[in-house]
Amino acid sequence: MRSIFEYLDYRDPLKEAFEEHKAAMPLYSYRMMAETLGLDTSYIFRLLQKDTHLPARCQSRAIEFLGLSGRSSEYFTLMVAYARERNAKARAEILEKAMALRDVARRHLQDNEVAYFQDWWNVAIRSMLEIVGGKVVPKDIASRLNPPVAEEEVVRAIALLQELGLVKRASSSRLTLSETHLTVGIGIDKVQAVRHHQRQILSLASESLERFPPERRDVSTITLAVDAMGASQIREMLRECRRQIQKRVEDVQSPDRVLQMAMALFPVCEPEATV
Repeated sequence: MRSIFEYLDYRDPLKEAFEEHKAAMPLYSYRMMAETLGLDTSYIFRLLQKDTHLPARCQSRAIEFLGLSGRSSEYFTLMVAYARERNAKARAEILEKAMALRDVARRHLQDNEVAYFQDWWNVAIRSMLEIVGGKVVPKDIASRLNPPVAEEEVVRAIALLQELGLVKRASSSRLTLSETHLTVGIGIDKVQAVRHHQRQILSLASESLERFPPERRDVSTITLAVDAMGASQIREMLRECRRQIQKRVEDVQSPDRVLQMAMALFPVCEPEATV
């Protein structure tokens, strides 16, 4: 099943989930799904055909059936409300809340594109193109990078970005971003490339303590004593924070600087081993 955020009608993921169960287990039936959701067989058939709606008492069962939690669970609940609402204004308000929960659109980098992470300035220069309006003057870009980078490195970085298709040349001969946000999937090469990049960024973050006055940076630490559930919830809070920042960046009309953000949450004391 696709990400829940790709659906607008909540009944579509339910239907696809049924089809996936059926493909994995040919004997799986409408009756079995109906029992899971607390419905009768005829009702589940009409629900998947979009002839009726999921009763409120069954929403929690449907969320569990789909394996949703947190933001995805909230999105599903809003989509149910959106489908049932008849008032146009109320529907628009519900849809706006649901859309705010969606992730930003991101392009998945392929294995042959991980060279992008070889040097930290490749990433910075790509973002800088939005500031300079795609006008590429390597000397000027090199002079604005902090810490400084040789002009030759800027030339190589721009050539790499074009070769990988991460930037494209517009009709005005200026360079523009192919996509705003990038991400990587699974794979040993991808993981190693991202870790290499993260080491560079964390090193820059450490150096920023000396290179910038406090009013130009924000570096803080906090040590927490938590349980497993607390640790999991904090990680989810960090993921949500990153998502909200990405959505805020999409609203910026005239960027004039490039910032690098590094978040690090890691154990310094392991839980006691159980026998």
